[in-house]
This record gives sequence, C-alpha cells and structure tokens, in this order.
Amino acid sequence: MQERDFIPSIGMTKRSFWTEVRQRCEHHGADNILIYMGLMLEKARAAHVPVRRDDFSSYGKSLKLFRGVEDWFPRITTYGKLSGLQVTHHIISSGIREMILGTPIRKHFKDIYASSYCYDHHGVAEWPALALNYTTKTQYLFRINKGVSNVFEHNRVNQYVPPDERPVPFHNMIFIGDGETDIPCFRLVKEQGGQSIAVFQPHTRSAKSRSNALKADGRVNFVAPADYSDGKPIDVLVKAIMEKIAATEHLKRLEK
Repeated sequence: MQERDFIPSIGMTKRSFWTEVRQRCEHHGADNILIYMGLMLEKARAAHVPVRRDDFSSYGKSLKLFRGVEDWFPRITTYGKLSGLQVTHHIISSGIREMILGTPIRKHFKDIYASSYCYDHHGVAEWPALALNYTTKTQYLFRINKGVSNVFEHNRVNQYVPPDERPVPFHNMIFIGDGETDIPCFRLVKEQGGQSIAVFQPHTRSAKSRSNALKADGRVNFVAPADYSDGKPIDVLVKAIMEKIAATEHLKRLEK
C-alpha cells in the first residue's frame, strides 16, 4: 500500500526505500515492520509531507484493487448464506491500518488488524503503536478464533476456550495471503484443518513461482491468481471450500 503514493511523495523509489529498511534492520538487529514504520515518519518529516490520520486515509482511497475485489465480499457472504453459513471477513496486515480504513472495501470487514501509529492531539503520527510481523500475525488468528476483537484484551485471548465453543473454528477458516509475512498464518490455518490459499499477481511468472513453492513445501493448500471476479479460479475454489464446510457442519448436526 505504501508503494503506490506515499513512498513517491517522500521522494524515494520503492527499491531505495526498502533497501534502506533492510540496511537499518541489519545494522540494529531490528524488526523490519517497526523500522519501515519509523522510516516513513522520518522521511516524511524531512520532505515536509503531512502524516496525519486523514492523510494516511487519503492514500488508501487511491489504492488500485485487484480485479473483482470490490464485489467479492457481498458475493461470498451471500453464497455462504445460501449454504447455511455465516461468513465474516477479517484483515490481518503488516500494512498501515489507517490506509486500509481509507479503502472502499473497509465496510466489509468485521475486524481490521494492521500496523498503526500513535497520534498526537492534532492527529499527527508520532510513533508506531502496533506492528504486525511474521509471527505476531498469528496472534490475530487466535483472536478471530476466540472472538476477542480488542487488541488490548490480552487476558481473554490467552484464556482456554474449548474448541467447540469458539465462534470461528480454525477448520472453518479460509486464509488468503500473498506475502512472506503470511507464511506462519498459512501454516497455522492449514495445520489446524482450515484452508490456506496463496495468491499471486496475475501474469507474473516470478510471483506464481513463489506461490507454487509454498504449495510444494506444504505451507498452503492451494494457489490461485489474484483475480477475484465471479467464476475465476479463486472464486470457484472458495465457494467449493464453503460447500465442504457446510456439508461437514450438516453431518455433525446429524450425528448428535
């Protein structure tokens, strides 16, 4: 998300920005999410680029979404209802939460877990408040699993809840991701009986190869191009998984 408008606005290319992030991480032995978030503020101040909450939201409004994304959520939710399922959508992202809140699809999400800043009384970003990296992302899968939405509720998320009493069982989850920070989530959902799908930029050979490598390594169940239009592979795949979930739940009820 940062690469489309924000990084050019501070006078950098995405290559130069991420190279500096990597160098600082190596020098300080630091977390790359915290470093990139701090570097965004540092470079913005130097370039006199405003970093208020509303400014980040504006960057989100200009994001170019993958084909079919805007009508994906109501389409999948409706399909689930026809199968007797209650479908909820959630985001777990290393990107900036305020940018996500600026997108036209924000209204479809029950939870938006993403990296975010602390803001002063003028609404200006001061420092990172929350940074979601490789492993911390998995925490939010457990929050969804147990129905603990607030990020500050640490006691509740750590409390034991019998699996059959959790509102979103792992075996009913479908996790869709496209980045390296998604790998632990891919594995967790797959190992807990859910379905993990690695998506890639359509018509991009290198991205497809990386996704296929994840499947070959057993980290994901499926691979599909990131075209969410009706009838495209990921649309067909997700609907088939939902039908399987519905059938499994129906059989469980019959067993009782």
